Amino acid sequence: MCAGLLLGLSAPSTSLAAASAITEAGSPTSSPKKASAKTTAKRSAKPAAKPPAKAKAKPVALKPFGTRPDVLAFAAGLASEQGWDEASLQRLQQQLAQAHIHPTVQRLIMPPPAGTAKDWAAYRARFVEPRRLQAGLRFWEQNATSLARAENEYGVPAELIAGLIGVETFYGQITGGFSVLDALATLAFEFPSGRSDRSSFFRSELAEFLKLCRREGLNPAEVKGSYAGAMGWPQFMPGSWNRYAVDFDGDGHIDLIQSPADAIGSVAHYLARHGWQRGLPTHYSLAMPVDTSARARLLAPDIKPSFTVQELRAAGAEPSEAALEHPPKQLLAVVELQNGEAAPSYWIGTENFYVLTRYNWSSYYAFAVIELGRTLAGMRAAGR
Repeated sequence: MCAGLLLGLSAPSTSLAAASAITEAGSPTSSPKKASAKTTAKRSAKPAAKPPAKAKAKPVALKPFGTRPDVLAFAAGLASEQGWDEASLQRLQQQLAQAHIHPTVQRLIMPPPAGTAKDWAAYRARFVEPRRLQAGLRFWEQNATSLARAENEYGVPAELIAGLIGVETFYGQITGGFSVLDALATLAFEFPSGRSDRSSFFRSELAEFLKLCRREGLNPAEVKGSYAGAMGWPQFMPGSWNRYAVDFDGDGHIDLIQSPADAIGSVAHYLARHGWQRGLPTHYSLAMPVDTSARARLLAPDIKPSFTVQELRAAGAEPSEAALEHPPKQLLAVVELQNGEAAPSYWIGTENFYVLTRYNWSSYYAFAVIELGRTLAGMRAAGR
């Protein structure tokens, strides 16, 4: 999901990028096979009965914002804050007036139905699967220099950068087909009722998007992304793009949509700025205490590191030998992964695990990134 969104919006079972990809594009399909002459002749000899004609559904016309006072006031405030001239203000007002209220965006931003069972094995299988692995190997081969440089400069392992971009956008294959301007304007001015109001967040992101487009010479109406406004290979929200993205290919522009190198450097920089510690593992294994109240106490902070190794042992948990070597004063989190009807899995998350969840507030997401990256690294080492 989109860096910087910090998922107070929802606690999705997948990233916003993946969710929008499923909604918009589905999984890639192979080209249909060409029919043989024999098959063609057989079909022409006995034509199939034509099914009854179905009326085509008319596309729903999206309503533009037009000259709404709140939208005009937003444009005036942004132009004044940035010191833009009158011509720039008029152009901005016109762009926003032509943005559309998008009902699908309003629907997709809503939280998933309550009570949906979580299954780590099923979730993992959506990302650590043959087609994504092959795409990941190609991505790593084509961008090995940038990945190695990012690891050297920022301390973030290449496998985690590759895993994160693979989970987010299938290595640039699925980056979202929504108009970012429509999506952000919809959530800024027509945020749906039925959940906590995040319109102020999206107004801020809309302002960041318009500043980004002006700086990089982009037409706001032409930029595509997720239903929440995340963009490019790493699905950065506009604010994260402006704060953390870097020109890693040295061409004078930061382009997360067309430049894999910029995406790689920006992901590493984002994680480093959020506290990534060079050489620190992301997680360890442990055996949970038998006492149910002790278990509940350890799980209460969720992904937030809250316990030392000594405190875990005092509560009856048995950390692995590797965890016992962890710096004694650094805090750890006890993470639960549910497995459907089977027993849950438990892990100890380090500060670096917590940093991964700053990209998407989900332990399932973080482990999917870790597992995809680790599998790719293993396949590369084995020459596969």
